Amino acid sequence: MKKGVWFVLALSVVVGIAAGAFWLGGRSQFSNTGGSQAGSAQSAVAPKAPAIAAPPIPVDASRVKPTALAKVITTVGSLRSDETVIVRPEVSGRIAEIGFREGQQVAKGTTLIRLDQSIQRAEMQQAEANLALAKSRIERSRDLHSKGFISSQAKDEAESSYKVAQAAFELAAARLTKLEIKAPFSGFVGLRMVSVGDYVREGQDMVNLEAIGVLKVDFRIPEVFLKEVKVGQALKVTLDAIPNQTFDALVLAINPLLDANGRALVVRAGLKNVGTRLRPGMFARVSLASSEQQTSLTVPEQSLIPVGDDVFVFKIVDNRALRTKVEVGQRQTGIAEITRGLRDGDVVVTAGQPKLRDGTSVKLATVDGASAGPAAPTAPSPSPIEVPPAASGAKKS
Repeated sequence: MKKGVWFVLALSVVVGIAAGAFWLGGRSQFSNTGGSQAGSAQSAVAPKAPAIAAPPIPVDASRVKPTALAKVITTVGSLRSDETVIVRPEVSGRIAEIGFREGQQVAKGTTLIRLDQSIQRAEMQQAEANLALAKSRIERSRDLHSKGFISSQAKDEAESSYKVAQAAFELAAARLTKLEIKAPFSGFVGLRMVSVGDYVREGQDMVNLEAIGVLKVDFRIPEVFLKEVKVGQALKVTLDAIPNQTFDALVLAINPLLDANGRALVVRAGLKNVGTRLRPGMFARVSLASSEQQTSLTVPEQSLIPVGDDVFVFKIVDNRALRTKVEVGQRQTGIAEITRGLRDGDVVVTAGQPKLRDGTSVKLATVDGASAGPAAPTAPSPSPIEVPPAASGAKKS
């Protein structure tokens, strides 16, 4: 019995030792195979390709250069009618007739409003009758005085009565005339504030009349420019209501009295209103070029890049575009004055800015509108990368 038990135990130990040897041998073989495959895979990876530089971006450019600029005074103002009036009655009365349409153009002397004339016409007829009677009396008194039938005093009294009647007649005629309110000049009537049947008093506003064939623009400039502004000087006017259009004007008058509050000089200019497109009250921007000139550095206006309250340009240095902050002075047609940030001879980009960043490599296509010459040679494109074959010692899976 004991021999059977020992035999079973011995057989179990032998089987365990054999199983352990088999497991250890298989793991060693697996590790060797995996390491060989990993080495073969590493040898099959292609070498890292060299970095490819981006080609330079072609741009148009211009040189910063000094330019003789006339000193330009810029300010704002308002358009005014050449003539303007508020039509008001001189006597009280009831409106009997309105002789215009709102916004209509009327000629000088046109009857705009007629008040009721019934009472004044009656007074006129009475004064006319009295005048006729006084005239006949003076004629008879002169005849009788020449014949010696009346005294000189009686003749003088008759002449005085005639003059009184004549004055009364003229007074009645003047009152009748005041009931017809006529246009004092040619122009456009505005919007009326009364209607037929309204009772108006002396000085009451009824309608405005504007002459706008020629307009005036009033503006203020600092007193330091007093010597640079003269009557007859030309200036440019632009309007926000009519963009992309400039109107020529001439200085008409300079107020001899300076505004004590702002020490400003009030100037009035005139401009023609062709087609009556402009209207009084429009906001105007005025550019007045003085006779003095100064030399300043300028760049094309298209080279400027506004960013918020700042202005930048791309300056080309060693074939690279450098973002440079500048300060801009006055602007004229197509050019801008640079007061700080650039020097004479610097080259700035005028076309192609949206593609650029600070430090971008660039290639000049044109400079000041002329060709910049043959294009700079670019780096040759790299040859295709060949992947070396896998190592011969690698094992195939």
